[in-house]
Amino acid sequence: MRITRSGGYAGRTHTLVVRGDGAWTRLDGRAQEAGTGRLAPGPLAALSAALREAGFPRLPRVLTGGETVFDGFTYAFVYGGFEVAADQTSLTPSLAEVLEALPPFTAG
Repeated sequence: MRITRSGGYAGRTHTLVVRGDGAWTRLDGRAQEAGTGRLAPGPLAALSAALREAGFPRLPRVLTGGETVFDGFTYAFVYGGFEVAADQTSLTPSLAEVLEALPPFTAG
């Protein structure tokens, strides 16, 4: 799976690529490696459950309807052959759970 977060106060882009075995790579806005790691079994199970619950095949490609938040984040999720984009106020509860199960988008 791949999730890209862009925006925020600084207008930066960061991407997380997580493999099925829990290994992850963090990429900066230039798609350069900015960190790696591996999710422990518990967090990996939580992420897998959140991804199943999200129901990517049933989601629209672009989620809308949230209020406008200046300097907010926009997310692009790519999983299982599906791509879904949403700003932070349009996330479904299950997509929010996916975000919570991920390693941080930035180091520190």
